[in-house]
Amino acid sequence: MPPRALRRWALLLLALLGSLSLGLWGLATERVEPVSVLMPAPFADATTELVNAFNRSHPRIALSVTRGPLETEAVSDLAISSLLLGESPYDLLLMDVSWTPKYAAAGWLEPLDRWLGPDALSELAPGAELGNAFSGQLWRFPLVADMGLLYWRTDLMDAPPRTPAELVAISRRLQREGRVPWGYVWQGKQYEGLSCVVLEVLRGFGGHWLVENHPQLDSPAAVAAASWLQDLVRQGITPEAVANMGEPEALQLFQAGDAAFMRNWPYAWAELNKPDSPLRGKVAFTTMVSEEGKPHAATQGSWGFSLLAGSQHKAAAVEVLRSLTSAEAQKQLNLRWGYTPTRLSVFEDPELRAANPVLADLQQALAAAVLRPLSPVYAQLSDLLYRDVNTVIAGDQPAPTAMRALQSNSERLLRGSGGQG
Repeated sequence: MPPRALRRWALLLLALLGSLSLGLWGLATERVEPVSVLMPAPFADATTELVNAFNRSHPRIALSVTRGPLETEAVSDLAISSLLLGESPYDLLLMDVSWTPKYAAAGWLEPLDRWLGPDALSELAPGAELGNAFSGQLWRFPLVADMGLLYWRTDLMDAPPRTPAELVAISRRLQREGRVPWGYVWQGKQYEGLSCVVLEVLRGFGGHWLVENHPQLDSPAAVAAASWLQDLVRQGITPEAVANMGEPEALQLFQAGDAAFMRNWPYAWAELNKPDSPLRGKVAFTTMVSEEGKPHAATQGSWGFSLLAGSQHKAAAVEVLRSLTSAEAQKQLNLRWGYTPTRLSVFEDPELRAANPVLADLQQALAAAVLRPLSPVYAQLSDLLYRDVNTVIAGDQPAPTAMRALQSNSERLLRGSGGQG
């Protein structure tokens, strides 16, 4: 080959090698952003397929999930422990609705307004929009809805009770007839579940927990609500063991056919209708009964994603948030796991309506949702409430005495924390 031709081939080869090396360098330096999410164990399991699908379709984001504890309070403790250290490994938290004010006030969360826009909540079903904003800013976007429900036995009655008095009357009749040992089971032990029960009964009697950050727990309505719970035990409509019952214990007793009514969350519907359930096809639900003319209430207990202020990957984390809360993701969570959606379009999806006939009833219950107090010290307020009301349920003190003490302690807490009261 002539020297000139050889030189041309050598230059061409060098150019090709240069282009190849630049391409390889570009691939090597293309940034893959890690995004870490902390979720309670059940949600970590339920979203596994969604997370895998996200990673396949987003090669520049590496999404990983930390499978947290099962119990709500334990997940919060884990999150707070990492945040107090100042170097949390998480970018997103899947949070209970009651955490929002505390985490926002502590400066741990990034406002979502600029990321999601001013109309971020416009596509949500009524009730699902509650509890995501605090002090004029959006801190959370809901993944799944949850609300307190009153389950009733369709094999024992034609319609559910409309008032507390009717619930008592139906329970007594069924007990006299020997059809059930107990009338009504619920969550009465010293934990957050009892606070949710009390809120529903309190609203059913026309009362409120806080009004403009002032406690209303010694009002006639609040005393009547606590007295009603105590009387359920005294009259034998509710077993004394309710003072140590959480959701699983109440569900176990009800599913065994030993009670006419149960207060629980939507997850119980799937459990009650499993193929081997004694009550399969024999149960319906409504919202908590109330006195004549008072609106029924269902404690809102949704879970949603919040972006941590300390995240180094905020844009990527918001992309994860959008994907995991999308209509398609919520539809999959409902079809495969039975979780209640938050987007109106998912509630109205024809395929879901056909597969889940109670979806319309869940939507109606969500519309009756009421929030627990929006306060940075909510956890302490709730602790005071469920401890004092538990003593009433256990018969250790009369309702008026306990509720006066609860009112005084709640006022002192709010004053000490810089609130009113």
